Amino acid sequence: MAVFAETVNIVNIRCVALENNNRSEKQIHCNLNVTAPVVACQLLADTSGLPKERIKHAMVKGAVWLTRPGKKERRLRKAKFKLLPDDYVQLFYDANVLSQTAPEPTCIASYDDYSVWFKPPWLLSEGSRYGDHCSLLRLAEKSNSEIEYQLVHRLDREASGIVLLAHNRNAAMLLSKLFQDNKIEKRYFAEVYGKPEIPMKGLQLTMDIDDKSAHTEILAAYPGKTVHNIILDIQLHTGRLHQIRRHLADFGYFVIGDQRYGEAQQKGHHELHLCAWKISFLSPFTREQISFQVPRAMRPSFLTDIPAVN
Repeated sequence: MAVFAETVNIVNIRCVALENNNRSEKQIHCNLNVTAPVVACQLLADTSGLPKERIKHAMVKGAVWLTRPGKKERRLRKAKFKLLPDDYVQLFYDANVLSQTAPEPTCIASYDDYSVWFKPPWLLSEGSRYGDHCSLLRLAEKSNSEIEYQLVHRLDREASGIVLLAHNRNAAMLLSKLFQDNKIEKRYFAEVYGKPEIPMKGLQLTMDIDDKSAHTEILAAYPGKTVHNIILDIQLHTGRLHQIRRHLADFGYFVIGDQRYGEAQQKGHHELHLCAWKISFLSPFTREQISFQVPRAMRPSFLTDIPAVN
């Protein structure tokens, strides 16, 4: 039998139980150095032991990666793609990830160089090694294959709100520079347990995160859904991982529904009460000051009673 590839740290296989399913599925990771021309789907099926239909399914959903000499690594989606000697292929198969479904995002506005999207909770900003079918970036790509969408900033999977997507490399560079230079106003609403007193001049939270400076500004407060909660209007000045959630937790007031940084009482909530409700900036394309807000019809339930805010 012909040998089409040699394995590198191959077949890291373990059984994992799928949620709400009594049977088990394999989680498989294959690293392959291709040694002779071969069709991608066939090689991965032979190596992993998975049926071709499952390999095709995994490829479409972004679980297979290709590195060709001299070219950038990319997801490989075409089952009949012909691999060549010296290609490097990876399969990240997790049946639980591949079975997930994604809530639909909404395009709020679209221009030549970028578009503005509402990301609902539980939608990833971008995919992982195990797939991208549940990500905003991939769903945007599928909505218009003629645009080269690029992510310039991220929003926590559990959070909802506005995300900008660039339509080309130059636009991505210009928008990314605005974020890096803190020239984009990013506003969030967060509902927290408790009722912290917020001074009229606002409140600055500046505790370092992961040994990096971080700045979260609480601008104002509004009544929450119950007398025990309060909704904070927040401006983000830096973009550290889970910054708002971590700063508020350190402040002593956890975001409702925060499974990671909250207390045990949070576990009954399935929605993170955090929404990126507004973004504004001086457009590098038109030199006009522009602003976008989450439309009222798309607001999460904890924000339905919030009045119009500038």
